[in-house]
Amino acid sequence: MADERASMEEGSVREAPWLMSKEARMERAGPGESRPRQLGITWTELTVQAVAADAAIHDNFASQYNIAQRLRDKRTKPPLKTILDRSHGCVKPGEMLLVLGRPGSGCTTLLSVLANRRRGYESVKGCVHYGAMPAEHADQYRGQIVMNTEEELFFPSLTVGQTMDFATRLKVPLSAGPNKSSRERVRQETRDFLLRSMGISHTHSTKIGDAFTRGVSGGERKRVSIVETLATRGSIYCWDNSTRGLDASNALEWARAVRAMTDVLGLATIATLYQASNNIYQLFDKVLILDGGKQIFYGPMKAARPFMEALGFACQEGANIADYLTGVTVPTERRVMPGYENTFPRNAAELKAAYEASSIYTQMQEEYAYPTTDEAWATTQLFRQGASDEKHNLPPGSPWTVSFPQQVRACVRRQYQIIWGDRLSFIIKQVFTMLQALVMGSLFYNAPDHSGGLFVKSGALFFSLIYNALLAMTEVADSFTGRPILIKHKYFAFFHPGAFCIAQIAADIPLVLLQVTVFGVIMYFLVGLTATAAHFFTYFVVLVAATMCMTALFRAVGAAFQRFDGAAKMAGLCIIIAMMYTGYMIQKPDMHPWFVWLYWLNPLSYAFDSLLSNEFHGQRIDCVGPNLVPSGPGYFDPAFQSCAGVSGATPGETWFTGDQYLASLSYGYTHIWRNVGILVAWWVLYVTITIVATSRWQAASEGGSTLLIPRERAKRQATRDEESVIREKHTCAICGVRGPVSAPEDRDEQALIKNTSLFTWQNLSYSVKTPEGERVLLDNVQGWVKPGMLGALMGSSGAGKTTLLDVLAQRKTEGTVRGSILVDGRPLPVSFQRSAGYCEQLDVHEPWATVREALEFSALLRQPRDVPREEKLKYVETIIDLLELHDLADTLIGTPGAGLTIEQRKRVTIGVELVAKPSILIFLDEPTSGLDGQSAYNTVRFLRKLADVGQAVLVTIHQPSAQVFSFFDTLLLLTNGGKTVYFGDIGRDGEIVKRYFDRYGAPCPEDANLAEHMIDVVSGPLSQGKDWTQVWLQSPECEAVTRELDELVRTAASQPPRTVDDGNEYATTLWEQLQLVTARTSLSLFRNTEHVNNKIALHIISGLFNGFSFFQIGTSVTDLQMRLFTIFNFIFVAPGIINHMQPLFIQRRNIFETREKKAKMYSWFAFTTALIISELPYLVICAVLYFAGWYFTVGFPAQISRAGSTLFLMLMFEFLYTGIGQFEAAYAPNELFAALVNPVVIGILVAFCGVLVPYAQINPFWRHWLYWINPLNYLIGGMLVFSSWQTEVTCAPQELAVFDPPNSTVCWEYLENYLRSPMGDGVRLVNPYDTAACKVCPYRDGSVYLKGLNLMDYYYGWRNAGIVVIFVFSSYALVYLFMKLRTRKSKRVKME
Repeated sequence: MADERASMEEGSVREAPWLMSKEARMERAGPGESRPRQLGITWTELTVQAVAADAAIHDNFASQYNIAQRLRDKRTKPPLKTILDRSHGCVKPGEMLLVLGRPGSGCTTLLSVLANRRRGYESVKGCVHYGAMPAEHADQYRGQIVMNTEEELFFPSLTVGQTMDFATRLKVPLSAGPNKSSRERVRQETRDFLLRSMGISHTHSTKIGDAFTRGVSGGERKRVSIVETLATRGSIYCWDNSTRGLDASNALEWARAVRAMTDVLGLATIATLYQASNNIYQLFDKVLILDGGKQIFYGPMKAARPFMEALGFACQEGANIADYLTGVTVPTERRVMPGYENTFPRNAAELKAAYEASSIYTQMQEEYAYPTTDEAWATTQLFRQGASDEKHNLPPGSPWTVSFPQQVRACVRRQYQIIWGDRLSFIIKQVFTMLQALVMGSLFYNAPDHSGGLFVKSGALFFSLIYNALLAMTEVADSFTGRPILIKHKYFAFFHPGAFCIAQIAADIPLVLLQVTVFGVIMYFLVGLTATAAHFFTYFVVLVAATMCMTALFRAVGAAFQRFDGAAKMAGLCIIIAMMYTGYMIQKPDMHPWFVWLYWLNPLSYAFDSLLSNEFHGQRIDCVGPNLVPSGPGYFDPAFQSCAGVSGATPGETWFTGDQYLASLSYGYTHIWRNVGILVAWWVLYVTITIVATSRWQAASEGGSTLLIPRERAKRQATRDEESVIREKHTCAICGVRGPVSAPEDRDEQALIKNTSLFTWQNLSYSVKTPEGERVLLDNVQGWVKPGMLGALMGSSGAGKTTLLDVLAQRKTEGTVRGSILVDGRPLPVSFQRSAGYCEQLDVHEPWATVREALEFSALLRQPRDVPREEKLKYVETIIDLLELHDLADTLIGTPGAGLTIEQRKRVTIGVELVAKPSILIFLDEPTSGLDGQSAYNTVRFLRKLADVGQAVLVTIHQPSAQVFSFFDTLLLLTNGGKTVYFGDIGRDGEIVKRYFDRYGAPCPEDANLAEHMIDVVSGPLSQGKDWTQVWLQSPECEAVTRELDELVRTAASQPPRTVDDGNEYATTLWEQLQLVTARTSLSLFRNTEHVNNKIALHIISGLFNGFSFFQIGTSVTDLQMRLFTIFNFIFVAPGIINHMQPLFIQRRNIFETREKKAKMYSWFAFTTALIISELPYLVICAVLYFAGWYFTVGFPAQISRAGSTLFLMLMFEFLYTGIGQFEAAYAPNELFAALVNPVVIGILVAFCGVLVPYAQINPFWRHWLYWINPLNYLIGGMLVFSSWQTEVTCAPQELAVFDPPNSTVCWEYLENYLRSPMGDGVRLVNPYDTAACKVCPYRDGSVYLKGLNLMDYYYGWRNAGIVVIFVFSSYALVYLFMKLRTRKSKRVKME
């Protein structure tokens, strides 16, 4: 046999295992003596418990404040749920165990605990031994006890080759060669062999990709996950549903490869699989069956079926044995042999009792002494020695293979590969940085060296720090993006988390240098800061240190939190503190004592001190303009002038030194390098926190999904006894025959709409343009679906199954379609997309809707407008009954992993299409993918029921069992390139298809699954080199199909259409759409408490923080600036809310565009309106809460007219920034793009609103247009007018201009001309009748200060408020505009 297999061509399914056998021996063998690393695993009395969360109550926005209810809930402790109940087993080296069970039976939990992953469970009891080693001693060997989980977790920007390079580089044993080059050669051979073993060598240079990044196919991604697990060179492997997404050929190839590895290397292999074929099942040595956590069988594979048959359970001919074994406890699935009706075990407890009374149980009990045997002790000692021999200069207890420096080098290389793989984002980020530097540099352009430039230069230096800190905030999101991958690699013992953190830092250094260079060079010289090498490079070093420090800070924040929600809140709070307590908005001497400690904890405060000290040290600064009193005609003698309103100026002097100014701010030149050292110390602290926190990361519990019932829908649901269900519905099923449908079911079926239309497609081709030219994905496909027909669409991966469904359902928006698609022999009607149901492979639903609400929403919007509402809702109940969704009807749909299970979501997807009463046909794309055997059977059985009552159904299906395949009437079989291999009837037990392939030399063996056999024949190892497309085209069956199709089309065209087209694009009017969609969106937001609470909490915290930071602002000149900055600080509530809102907007848009728009449920206008209206109530609440915590705290006027006007403007700002965030998100292709655009838009609006640079000093190019179209200019101006107009100003002593008049003249006489001039019009002479030490305050009242900000009169407040309202409407108008641009009509089908 080995010679026969070796002679087959490379890449065949049967060849790979034998290649593995040969190369696997070489892989473990070093240049010297090879020690086998065999272990085995034994467990007894294994019981796992977790907190029961089968159906939890979900509070909405209102009910969460019901304190009494929450106290009652807290007093009620949730009960514990037993996930595994006294499980036992033994897998010796060289053995394979198959764990079977339905979802929720505890299969994944068993594998997790056996892989020594115990965190997340309430308790784990029992004994687990790895060889002769107890579980407590096995943690240092976690790299040899590995588990391949169901999720494929990868960095999408890496190629398959780079991913495998990384995995193999960290697992090269020391024994692989005497030097580095020989070990590298062994590593490359291992990598190539692993890729070849799974048939994915061709993907070496292809990105892995994800939902947003184009990459390998889903099946290929699963195979990458498999080979990465094999690269760990483990001794015990746990495989959790590792064939999901693979076609039958690839799934069998995987099983054979694992079988060969197990045999050759003496591995212990444990796998749980769904829909395992008999060929895969027969490769295992033992079988363990779980039901509800109870172990109902454990024994030899060959004994499992006879044991169940001996209990009275019948196995249907051709059925998958694995599905049969898991179905014996399911009343709707099991078949009982005649004579056993009263004796067969009815539930898991009875089955377990029957098993424990059998001789198989006694026989298997003898294995549990294996850990105490001499064989186990010997293999364990060899394992320990072999594992120790592989390590590179590591302590004995270390789980890693290569040394720490090697880990760091590998992680650094991968870090650069990740960045280069996503270089577009990196380039966009640098381009945005350069543009921002150019814009901001031009704003602060050529700042003067006199007193008028102090504020401008300080603003430029402040912005230099803040902009780079804002860019560093992305580290928080990146921490959560890469966390699951790092946790996976931690379990694989690839590297210490510290190596990953150090690698990130090493990768940061050149990137930060580039970023700071791009930004700093432009900014520094455009602003006109001191142009010496020493000053510039000091600025550069401080900026680099501050950027590295803030990057480390946000990375530490991300690492320290378990949930992104908490990390995002902390990051937002950190950036607010960093901005307010840098020393720019509130100068150090003016900070209140209760918050001054934040200044010392703020790394940017040290950097700002250094930058200002570097710039102003040693400079002479002359007072000019408002800062020089008196000035103007006749006042030129410095002896009788003085500086006013400038920190650090000496009374009676017209100039001051930079060091005086710095000293007044508590800064100093000697602080520069001290502060750099402090920044380094902060950086070390943040890096340490990151390493410690990263080392503590753990995977989430494997407890499964949690069902949530909204508080307002909560009600008691009586559970019916299982046996009553059996007696009511399955009396005849006991006898092995499907029983007659009960009367209620009969009525439900009669209520289903009957389809009467004929759907045909002829000579259908579809092509897309690629860089290599036009690529044909469908090639002259033809066929039909008649009423009452259930059609199967099959083919290997890449054959074009989903593509054909998309084309037929008019879901394609790119490419060219040729051929004809007809309904009743006529072109598709306008209403086709809503008249045909389409269940896509991905079950896309609104997560905050209940099952009943989702069905009602679809029914109300998609059934014809002349159907009464009551009738539509009654039909929903009919579908709920048919789909057996009663118990889930009031449960939130949720998201995958946090809500309904895969099978439940699939039923909801089908229900959403059925309630629309599709009058033409129903398309379903792989409705059984990811389901267990019983769920797949139930799904297809229900589709059969639909077809039996007259529906036309077309289904793509992956590796169906013989039972599932028997439900279909017709088959359309495709091969690579979208070419037809067969179309026609299947026949009873597939007889017609079998005869066809038998006639052309590919007979189906009796014990083979016909569906799998066909795939192997047309696309796999049984193809015999034939072109099966040509075989089909030359066959009489093809000729008969063409003739029948022509006749069907001709007959249908000659008769009246059976489906009447109402001519409406949408079933309901626009007004009804607006009502229904707005109600659905508002209810979803009402239940999305996390989103709403985040928004409200940020407003409360920001409002109070702003209020107490600027607590009871006084009346000095400095306090006028404080009034400006406290209002300016209010604006910064927007970025955090927008960053949190945009992902939700884009997720909802994706639901709309993916399913609801294509089904013509409602228009883009209704969608946009609903999103806008649903946010409004919460924006009002947010504005009021911020106002309440801030306005009176800072000491603003209490008059109703002024307070109310300010509240109105604050409310308008809430609407304004929400509109800005929504229109950015409306056209953004993904969340990343929106996140990159947002700081640019907000940054420009903030920069040019007249705060950072006063109106008069803004560069004329920007001042004449960008300033006037900036809504923040009008917002801040209006709030300043209402809060500060005519506020009396009382200068502090250090703010007064103090000078002696000439010749002992009375002060007012000396200043008379000055006080009448425009320069002195607003000043106040404190002591007009003194003849010495004249004291002048630069501002008489707040209105004088506001005029310097281009606010000339009180009516400007309401003028600005009106303009802000206009901006609010225009921002929402842009949301509509950008959504309209996204919803351009799809490309029309081109018929030829």
